[in-house]
Amino acid sequence: MGEPEPDDAVLFVGVSLVLGIASRHLLRGTRVPYTVALLVLGVALGSLEYGTQHGLGKLGAGIRIWANINPDLLLAVFLPALLFESSFSMEIHQIKRCMAQMVLLAGPGVVLSTFLLGSAVKLTFPYDWSWKTSLLLGGLLSATDPVAVVALLKELGASKKLSTIIEGESLMNDGTAIVVYQLFYRMVLGRTFDAGSIIKFLSEVSLGAVALGLAFGIISVLWLGFIFNDTIIEISLTLAVSYIAFFTAQDSLEVSGVLTVMTLGMFYAAFAKTAFKGESQQSLHHFWEMVAYIANTLIFILSGVVIADGVLQNNVHFERHGTSWGFLLLLYVFVQISRLVVVSVLYPLLRQFGYGLDFKEAMILVWSGLRGAVALSLSLSVKRTSDTVQHYLKPEVGTMFVFFTGGIVFLTLIFNGSTTQFLLHILGMDKLSATKLRILKYTRYEMLNKALEAFGELRDDEELGPADWATVKKHITCLNDLDDDPEHPHDVDDRDDHVHTMNIRDIRVRLLNGVQAAYWAMLEEGRINQATANILMRSVDEAMDLVSRQPLCDWKGLKSNVQFPSYYRFLQMSRLPRKLVTYFTVERLESGCYICAAFLRAHRIARRQLHDFLGDSEVARIVIDESNAEGEEARKFLEDVRVTFPQVLRVLKTRQVTYSVLAHLSEYIQNLQKTGLLEEKEMVHLDDALQT
Repeated sequence: MGEPEPDDAVLFVGVSLVLGIASRHLLRGTRVPYTVALLVLGVALGSLEYGTQHGLGKLGAGIRIWANINPDLLLAVFLPALLFESSFSMEIHQIKRCMAQMVLLAGPGVVLSTFLLGSAVKLTFPYDWSWKTSLLLGGLLSATDPVAVVALLKELGASKKLSTIIEGESLMNDGTAIVVYQLFYRMVLGRTFDAGSIIKFLSEVSLGAVALGLAFGIISVLWLGFIFNDTIIEISLTLAVSYIAFFTAQDSLEVSGVLTVMTLGMFYAAFAKTAFKGESQQSLHHFWEMVAYIANTLIFILSGVVIADGVLQNNVHFERHGTSWGFLLLLYVFVQISRLVVVSVLYPLLRQFGYGLDFKEAMILVWSGLRGAVALSLSLSVKRTSDTVQHYLKPEVGTMFVFFTGGIVFLTLIFNGSTTQFLLHILGMDKLSATKLRILKYTRYEMLNKALEAFGELRDDEELGPADWATVKKHITCLNDLDDDPEHPHDVDDRDDHVHTMNIRDIRVRLLNGVQAAYWAMLEEGRINQATANILMRSVDEAMDLVSRQPLCDWKGLKSNVQFPSYYRFLQMSRLPRKLVTYFTVERLESGCYICAAFLRAHRIARRQLHDFLGDSEVARIVIDESNAEGEEARKFLEDVRVTFPQVLRVLKTRQVTYSVLAHLSEYIQNLQKTGLLEEKEMVHLDDALQT
């Protein structure tokens, strides 16, 4: 075989994406996780290239280029985008509530796991490795890969609370495990550390990464504030800052790049989500979803290739040590036991913090400790070092690191990954509640009614003539198995207190979801600004946590931001110039007025939508009454402002209408272009005039 050409690497990317597309299409509706299928495909490709005489030709050359890529480059190419997408997509309120649990698992949990696995390897494996080398493997295998875990959770649709804990722990765990790995890696290469220097190293690498991530987040979010309605620049900035932050952390400051990008993404989730509005928000979401999909596809297929390479290229070594396969299975058992011990030891604390953790969720937490590309890349770094610095690490040590790590990645993804859904089913965690099932069934009947309405409007076509409803209904399979008499989702026996409580809780959540959606709509329409939107969204998140214990209470989270200072009445009665009074008054009260007006409008919209969907059922009336009662203080505040400072509301309403008119004009111009009535050159002139 000749020398591989650079173009061959591109062929591997193209073939990998095609295989990923085919897998995603064929596996739709099955229980086989997408990431597991990709890993198997990667192992198959690697086996065909490295295990057969003829190989795969040009594709095989591309495989060899990617398999021999520098492991640090592999992490630098894939990790920043995947880490930013994962942390940016998390809900900040959930992160705050689950932070203590995540830190426990990613801090003490990683240290405990490292020593458990390192001790098991040192005491049971026959390779005569030093304690430093054994603990190096233990730290490497303690990195539960966020790429693998996040991809699996999204496919299985785990609960928000559990997903946040596992995903957040995995992100942090990955960062801290790499830090621990770097510590023992330096020890293996001859550096000595006392207790003080170990604490100093761990603190600098981890806390420095958090500080750097915050710095990049603050600077880039401030920059975003100066960008108006330019989707390309906004999206490009998020991509650029994630890679620059990772490079600065890893290369320039030698702190954890993983923790840096994770902090950056969480900062964006907390303070920048409302900076993206309308089409920009949708475009940003689709862009990062596509980036994550492509990166996931490539990295899992490549992981499979590297595993096959590590096994088949070193087959002679394994023949001399035939028991290595048995020790790989033993190591897999140790990995599961160490994860079980970590969760068990921390379980009393995990139950107390955040949303708590019950036994079933703890079982899923134990079983979801998947390993992936991060651990594999670190093992490749060890192998590269053992091949070049043989004074500290023998070549066979690096070979065994790749073999064991690749085997653990394969086994955890194949066994744990493919059986997690089954475990969720066994534990009853994948079932919809009775309330949700009734609403789902009722919604399908509503869909049937909407379909009939649409058919009534579309059946007579001026050009093609009438359509046949029976055939139309036959093609829409989700409407075929409905009974004639639908049960209203809340026409149940309310004498059952548990059912009644669950119904009310469910309806409160749905109304609050509607309120939050209304806030997003108002932000896009220009009725509220970004700061006000953040306050309003946070109040809904906090109220969501309390829906099962008390009536709607999102107004409580807004009270501290809605104040009517008494000294403003003195200003109104004074002889100060009217413009000066207005200036001070508007500056002080506009935020409170915006919040109250948005709160009342959002609840009014949500109540109407809830009534349209559920009608006059008892639980719906209870929740609607709670919503009405919440608005009393907001209405009183606005009435006080209207009586005492009428000019304030006039200024705010004028500003609000101005933004709304501009938004309508922008939409009108875009519609003219879509219908072909405006050419692009004319569109540019009108858009420039509108922006001015």
